[in-house]
Amino acid sequence: MNINPLYDRLLVKPFEEKEVKKGGIIIPDTAKERPQEGKVLAVGEGKMTEDGKIIPLKVKKGDKILFSKYAGTEFEMDDDKYLIMRESDVLAILE
Repeated sequence: MNINPLYDRLLVKPFEEKEVKKGGIIIPDTAKERPQEGKVLAVGEGKMTEDGKIIPLKVKKGDKILFSKYAGTEFEMDDDKYLIMRESDVLAILE
């Protein structure tokens, strides 16, 4: 299935959290924090202004990004987790 985000939205594949051990105890998945970094897989055409003009996005396909902790809508497809979020939820582009 091909997913094309609309307007100022991005399709992001979050990076998997590494297994954390605290004092030899493995923390279960339910206690792990949601990742805040990911790779942009697809971008919308841009943000539409009130007068109907499209402002292109600064984030591009392939960028590694840092995003807000509770940003976007999470969904699962083919046993992989993805996020769709607005460009305004992106805090930084990682290099």
